Amino acid sequence: MNSETQKKVSLLTLFLTFAKVGVMTFGGGYAMLPILQREIVENHHWASDEDLANYFAIGQCTPGVIAVNTATFIGHKTRGIAGGIVATLGVVFPSLVIISCLAGIIARFSDNLYVQKAFTGIRICVCALILKAILKLLKSAVKDKLTLAVFLIAAALAILLDLSPVILIVTTIVFAAALEFSASRRSRGKEGRA
Repeated sequence: MNSETQKKVSLLTLFLTFAKVGVMTFGGGYAMLPILQREIVENHHWASDEDLANYFAIGQCTPGVIAVNTATFIGHKTRGIAGGIVATLGVVFPSLVIISCLAGIIARFSDNLYVQKAFTGIRICVCALILKAILKLLKSAVKDKLTLAVFLIAAALAILLDLSPVILIVTTIVFAAALEFSASRRSRGKEGRA
């Protein structure tokens, strides 16, 4: 995105866009991923699906909530430091307001059958939103046999072992680099024999 495009995106637009995303905080950052994708890629064209997948990956590797980190990246990309700050404030502002309003009353109603059923419905919806985000990320990340192999290894490690996300990420980086190195050596060997 060039500096002329940066000037066209207003700080108010950034704030309101990420505030709209922030309103959908049920279930945390992962539940926001499909909403972020719709707003950032489809509605505003501030990034491509591949760029957004990279932001999600970086946001997952850095401290903080993935949606907040992604808002900061996109805000900075579109309007520099001020954009990063405004987008970050936009995505956290609704949570701050909602939690402040609910904190005093939620304890009194947590045993209410209707409130419990509402939270059950919210959890189910969050699972569906997370699944949608996973499928979109999977389509943009798994492009060939090599990336499929890395995905399957990472999924097996994540499901079968209780690994720290940092260890899992480092392991998959090393594994992907080793597979890529091996594939490029085989390719050069074939070219050398031809």
